[in-house]
Amino acid sequence: MDRAYSTLEIKALGDDSGDGRRTFKGIASTPTADRVGDVMEPEGAQFKLPIPFLWMHDSSDPIGWITGAKVTAKGIEVEGEVATIAEDGPLKERLNTAWQMLKAKLVRGLSIGFKPIEAAQIKGSFGLRYTKWLWFELSAVTVPANAEASLTAIKSIDRALLAASGKQQDRVVRLLAPGVSGNPQARKGVVYLNP
Repeated sequence: MDRAYSTLEIKALGDDSGDGRRTFKGIASTPTADRVGDVMEPEGAQFKLPIPFLWMHDSSDPIGWITGAKVTAKGIEVEGEVATIAEDGPLKERLNTAWQMLKAKLVRGLSIGFKPIEAAQIKGSFGLRYTKWLWFELSAVTVPANAEASLTAIKSIDRALLAASGKQQDRVVRLLAPGVSGNPQARKGVVYLNP
């Protein structure tokens, strides 16, 4: 499985859902070249919802799911949720920690786990343009490569947390300088068009 990275930008926290869920919206992929020169064509994505939402691409560390994905030529807009567990224990602590790290902007990246189906060499570069790909998972990651994909809204109705903080309305949080980095991945099983 290959990976493509993007940056999350937390713009809003709120509790307008009323149902206790920890939801977010964002951009999972854009057609802009990432730091290693690869391009993911959003309209080439093949997927079935819900898509697992993982922590750092660790398949043994799921934190939620992607419940909505709108594909356009400009990117893939996603809606997702970090799971909420009522029962005390290590799982509840792990999920709460992941949610807190996202809200505190300590983890600012999104990364797509995918399998390439069709790709073409980008003329004059080492990068590939992925024109058709299977989307398996989306991960929260610390260091992303594509600075355009972003988390646009986070919502939580954790009443205990809101009561403790004294907050009753949405808050806006802006990330001013997205970080980027990346690492070329093995490209096994890629079908090259016009190599």
